[in-house]
Amino acid sequence: MRQAILAVLAASALFFSSTAAHALDKVTFLLDWIPSGEEPYPYVAEKEGFFKDEGLEVTVRIGRGSTDTITKLGTGTADFGAAAVGALMGAVAQSNVPVKAIASIYVKQPDAIFTIKGSGITTLKDLIGKTVATAPFTSSNVIWPVFAQSNGLDVGKITLIKADPNTLFGMLATGKTDATISWVTNKASAERVLSQNGKELVMLPWSEYGLEGYGLSLMATDKVIKEQPQVVARFLRAYTKAINFTFANPEAAAKDNHAMLPDIPAEDGLAEWKNAALLIKNEVSQKYGMWTFDPELLKKTWEWVAKAQNYPLDKIDPVGIVDRSFVPKS
Repeated sequence: MRQAILAVLAASALFFSSTAAHALDKVTFLLDWIPSGEEPYPYVAEKEGFFKDEGLEVTVRIGRGSTDTITKLGTGTADFGAAAVGALMGAVAQSNVPVKAIASIYVKQPDAIFTIKGSGITTLKDLIGKTVATAPFTSSNVIWPVFAQSNGLDVGKITLIKADPNTLFGMLATGKTDATISWVTNKASAERVLSQNGKELVMLPWSEYGLEGYGLSLMATDKVIKEQPQVVARFLRAYTKAINFTFANPEAAAKDNHAMLPDIPAEDGLAEWKNAALLIKNEVSQKYGMWTFDPELLKKTWEWVAKAQNYPLDKIDPVGIVDRSFVPKS
C-alpha cells in the first residue's frame, strides 16, 4: 500500500516551505506512520496557512509506529510528534524518555481485529486456533497479550506473525492470515484491498471489548517545552486549527491532503478520515472536552500498559507524562 508515496519519501523528508518575509521558527514533526488520509492535519495546516500564521516552518517526517516516533523524539530527531499515549507511558517507565504528551487526539483506543466475512471469526474467542498478522512496531502489540487474556483468550493458542505493515491487508485478502491487528482508522484502506479480491471486511474494535483509554496524541520534547514554550503553544494552535477545519470542511481538507500527497486521492483520504474522526469526537470527548487529558482516563490507560509490561502501578505517575499548559481553549 502507498508504494508510490514510500518511493518518494523513503530517502527524504516532506518539507513545508514558506515565503514569509520575516524569519519563521523551524520545527520538525514526526508522523506516527506513513502519510495517509486519516491524519491530514499537518498538510491542512500548511495548505490553509495555519503554520505560517503562527510563524512556523514545519518539516514533516514519516514514522514507523508510536514506539519508533517516541524513540526518535527522545533522541532529539524531532521537536513534535504524534504517537499513542500508552507507548509514551511504557517508554517513560522503561527509560524516563524526555517527552510529554501535550494534547489528546484519539480519546478512544483505535486498536481492532480485522478479518473477512466467512472466516468464521465473528467474536474475539473465534481467534483461537487462527493466525493473526501484525506490524512489528505497532503499539497494539504491547497491549495485545493482556487484552486477549482479559477477554478469556489463551494467546498460546493463537499464532501471531509479524509482517510489513504494507502487506497486511493483502495477506488477509489472499488467505495468508486469518486476521490482522490493525486500527479502525485503516478500515477504508482495508476495504479497498479486500474488495479487489471479492472479500468483505469484518472489524472487531477493541474498545467494544473493554479497552479504555487515550490513544493517539500530540507530543513534544522536554527540550522544546522548556526552551521554546511559545513555539509549542503556536504549533499546537496551528495543529488544532487544522483539526477543527477538517471537521468543518472535510471535503476541502481531503483536497488539501491530496494537493500535498498526490498519490492519495481526495475521495480515499476522505473515507479514511471519516473512520478516524469517530475516535476524536464522541461521547468521551463530549464528557471531558477536546485535547484535554482526564486523570482517571489516563490512569486506566496506564493500568493497561502496566499489566502488559509487568510494571507495578506506582512505577510512574500517568498524569506526569502530560503537560496540559498548552491546550487550546477550542
